[in-house]
Amino acid sequence: MFYDQAKIYVRSGDGGDGCVAFRREKYVPHGGPSGGDGGKGGDVVLVVNPHLNTLYRFSRKRHFKAEQGAHGRNKNQTGAEGADLEVEIPPGTVVRDADSGELLADLTEPEQRFVVVRGGQGGRGNARFASSTNQAPRMAERGALGEERWLMLELKLLADVGLVGLPNAGKSTLLAVVSAARPKIAAYPFTTLQPNLGVVVLDDYASMVWADIPGLIEGASQGIGLGHEFLRHVERTRLLVHLLDGSGQDPLEAFDTINAELAAFDEVLAAKPQIVAFNKMDTPDAQALWPLVRDALTARGYKVMSLSGLTRQGTRELVYQVAQHLAELPAPEDTPAKETPVLRPDLDEGHFTIRRDEAGWHVQGERIERIAGRTRWDLYEALGRFQRVLERMGISQALEEAGVQVGDTVFIGETELEWNE
Repeated sequence: MFYDQAKIYVRSGDGGDGCVAFRREKYVPHGGPSGGDGGKGGDVVLVVNPHLNTLYRFSRKRHFKAEQGAHGRNKNQTGAEGADLEVEIPPGTVVRDADSGELLADLTEPEQRFVVVRGGQGGRGNARFASSTNQAPRMAERGALGEERWLMLELKLLADVGLVGLPNAGKSTLLAVVSAARPKIAAYPFTTLQPNLGVVVLDDYASMVWADIPGLIEGASQGIGLGHEFLRHVERTRLLVHLLDGSGQDPLEAFDTINAELAAFDEVLAAKPQIVAFNKMDTPDAQALWPLVRDALTARGYKVMSLSGLTRQGTRELVYQVAQHLAELPAPEDTPAKETPVLRPDLDEGHFTIRRDEAGWHVQGERIERIAGRTRWDLYEALGRFQRVLERMGISQALEEAGVQVGDTVFIGETELEWNE
């Protein structure tokens, strides 16, 4: 089965906690605080592996977590950083946030890397809080929590040429003739159930990639048939070879049907250059219809060629025509990956909100939630520092003006506190 979509969960590593320690060694007077910082948590990095061509591995494994940072230690020893977790994906993978649908990255180049969630920073040890007025601090920070998110991965095949047409038009046969690909071929519609890629080599010096897209039918852009699942793979192609079934009842109507579905799915697809290939010239019906179809489409401005995939008549001429047309087209533009994913809206560092419900008071704010999450509640000096932060940011005053009472529960992010004067 061809896997071209996947939903995965990624989480970066938490930062290590800072250490509270003092240097006590013989012949070392006034050793002082020596608690080291915690190590940074590992990132989760998407890496393009050119040897992959599907998202199959994500059908079995959906959760990816990076390593946590180690805690700081005595003698100013910083904890080890958590190892980054590299997740390999095939070229042509589009990465979106599963909740918002925001485009995060479009990864097409081999070995291209994208940090999708960053590890939490390590907490500071007590050596970092020493000052002239507090020479023996007994406080440290917890490491910051890692980031987490659900991602939608969508694979769009990277091909120079896309073969489109109604079912049973002969796309798989043509691909098998011009390349070493061996797609399933049979005399009934919807034989091809997944896209197939083939490398077409021209006179041993030039090559191009052709993609056989499963047959489209009317209504494919709305999800009818198989086309809706695979139309996305046509988006990256530079040129379309529109294959017409010469033995069909009305090839011109079939031509208009496919182009209408391409335009309904994405107007950019309908604007892509096309070479029309009139197939099955080995049949009497196709030979009779060929002049009519050729004249009608030539009048519309299309390049029209006749061929037979069965007898290979005209296939070499088509390959040369496609190669010539590709050489005249501009080089494809790469979409660079974003360097930093946006997890939260940009807010003023001092911004906070207060609301009340049956559970208690809820304080929300980027900065105060981060500080609360990194406070060591088992250390008395850390509690005093947090209280001073509340006062400097105006949160204590805001809560009092809102009517907080002694004994009320106050939630700051994931932290639950009891209000006390």
